[in-house]
Amino acid sequence: MSIVGTRVVRVEDDALITTGGTYIDDLREEALTGALHAMFVRSPIAHATITSIDTSEAESAPGVVAVYTAADLDLAPGKAGPVPQPWLADGVVRYVGEPVALVLAERAYQLADAAELVDVDYEPLDVVADVAAALTGEVVLHPGLDGNVAQTHGGEFHDDTFADCDVVVTRTIVNQRVAPAPLEGRGAACVWGADGRLTMWLSTQNAHFARSALAKGLGLDAAQVRVVTPDVGGGFGAKIGADPEVVLLAWAARRAGRPVRWVESRSENLTAMTHGRAQRNTITIGGRRDGTVLAFRLDVVQDAGAYPRTLYLPTLTELMAAGVYAFPRVETRSRAVVTNTTPIAAYRGAGRPEATAAVERAIDLFAAEIGADPADVRRKNAIPPDAFPHTTPTGATYDTGDYAAALDKVLDAAGYARLREEQARRRAEGDPIALGIGMSAYVEITGADARGDSGRVVINPDGTVTAYTGVSPHGQGIHTTFAMLLSDRLGVPMEKITVRHGDTDEIPKGVGTMGSRSLQFGGSAMRKAADEVIEKARTLVAEELEAAPGDLELDTESGTWRVRGAASAGGVSWAQLAERADGELAADVWTDDVAPTFPFGAHLAVVEVDTLTGKVTLRRIVAVDDAGPVFNPVTFTGQRHGGLAQGAAQALLEVMHYDADGNPTTATFADYSFPTAAELPDFELVDMVTPTDRNPLGVKGIGESATIGSTPAVQNAVVDALSHLGVTHVDMPATPLRVWEAIQAAAGAPARVRKAD
Repeated sequence: MSIVGTRVVRVEDDALITTGGTYIDDLREEALTGALHAMFVRSPIAHATITSIDTSEAESAPGVVAVYTAADLDLAPGKAGPVPQPWLADGVVRYVGEPVALVLAERAYQLADAAELVDVDYEPLDVVADVAAALTGEVVLHPGLDGNVAQTHGGEFHDDTFADCDVVVTRTIVNQRVAPAPLEGRGAACVWGADGRLTMWLSTQNAHFARSALAKGLGLDAAQVRVVTPDVGGGFGAKIGADPEVVLLAWAARRAGRPVRWVESRSENLTAMTHGRAQRNTITIGGRRDGTVLAFRLDVVQDAGAYPRTLYLPTLTELMAAGVYAFPRVETRSRAVVTNTTPIAAYRGAGRPEATAAVERAIDLFAAEIGADPADVRRKNAIPPDAFPHTTPTGATYDTGDYAAALDKVLDAAGYARLREEQARRRAEGDPIALGIGMSAYVEITGADARGDSGRVVINPDGTVTAYTGVSPHGQGIHTTFAMLLSDRLGVPMEKITVRHGDTDEIPKGVGTMGSRSLQFGGSAMRKAADEVIEKARTLVAEELEAAPGDLELDTESGTWRVRGAASAGGVSWAQLAERADGELAADVWTDDVAPTFPFGAHLAVVEVDTLTGKVTLRRIVAVDDAGPVFNPVTFTGQRHGGLAQGAAQALLEVMHYDADGNPTTATFADYSFPTAAELPDFELVDMVTPTDRNPLGVKGIGESATIGSTPAVQNAVVDALSHLGVTHVDMPATPLRVWEAIQAAAGAPARVRKAD
């Protein structure tokens, strides 16, 4: 029986929950003996001119070895883009948390006091704290930009797009800025060898991207840089590659002639690590009163922060704007603007959750206006299952799906009709505890980069297997999944399989882990490598047994090669074969013939809202997440749980907030809230499996899919709970204050709805 599809306990977890993992702060490498400790001096002001920096007092502080400012650097300009961020602020600071100086000291405890002694004089400038202020162009943050717009994308909006619609609904919504908040913040340790080669230990999602960033920033060839990734305590997209601080640490280690270590504080992480989301979306939806949607328009304004890092985010939102629906007409455009805030980059879905939130909110608004059940409107407009592959008006070609079936599975599992009856009863009785029922149907693109990845499989002389992968786990259970794949393919027990990753010397080529690409690309490469090893073995066994290669078979139950039909005649084990092969039983492959996939699903959320206080309680989440065949239900369930929790957190709690002067007001965990297990219900997971033909495993990504589905489901549930009071929208996160304000405003605030002429 195949091990694939069975429940297998993750092999990674034993060490993580007993002796503990090895994270950046745990490194005790001999090469790091005598390492200096680093701390960045960061701007406390959102926008200002630096009139002077005096480092003399800090340089004379106990243990301080060096203090560097922009004047000391001899590095080429940083990351390419419309406005590259300087390695250290040079003349102007543009967000709270921007690095201004770097302090090196003998001991970590000496850093904070020394950093306080760096005397920086700031002359405050006018602040652009949000996208509304940015679009006015009254204060321009970067002279090279047209106003504050760093990028425009998309087509023109047409006057007649909604001309044949009976009903048109328009609303502007905000997909608020959030902090990735990984359990392990950013960290790095580095040393230069006598040969002028850099070794960097880094908490990253992809060692190879980090190697490229370091080589480019330092003016080196990639072969002069080695990146090693130990255990990583969460990434969520924000640890893709290497941040500018990491390049600067390597430069400082070379300048000081000593190894350097850096681990950021929690407040530093919340203010200086890139943030996510931060979109203002204007949605317009129109159609007939029978529930048919004829046109959808999405106008995206992306807050890019002070220095644009990833301008592809709003274009991904545009790509996925149509969601699961067969809308005849879809129009999109986006503008990315700079503000005096922390730069925005990838986070848990990177542009796709924003698209789903927009179209699902639009569907609910449309259903409310025509007086229809939102489930009926979704079902009526869903892309039919016989229409795949389906290309949307925005250019995404979906592989496989049955979106209405996913929705029906969720509704049936939740007891949707009974929930609506309970809701009607509470409203009729005037119950102040309102029941809300929200839903979301979603599709997302995974492996959108389509870069491929590497896989190497080696059969060792003792019959064990060592596998090398270019993907890089940070909690996904990749070691277990790949060991299962190889065990199933080769017939070698999992305990005899070692999976290696995250060392650019061991694995020269790779892409990494982001965008739910690991099993699609890395797994496909691993399978291809295993199959090549099998074919090499077939030739060797044929010589050994003096049989035709076509007559041989691998018994994966015992891991033994035999002549087909001659089981009693014995065979050749992997160990015997590898010992005689003299190192020939290995395969090193790159898979680039795998295409992006489009996992999908549907979620239903049930909330209770106290209409007297605004308090929201999440009671249930019922979810279908179809990612194709499931290799390990244990890891699949864990990833769904994590995604559901993060989606609910954004809908109800999480927000990285700035005041009018650009000061972050949620810069500690005392202010930045996310749920624990105590605040979440038991998730109700419903199974559905639709394979894809875009990779040999038939799998689709899952990592952030549950987040994409649950965020709008919970948001819609809150609005649904209050709809009988006239509330048509509550800004995310739906905190008690925002819910209460929406209730108070509803009586005199009509919905922004117009009927077509």
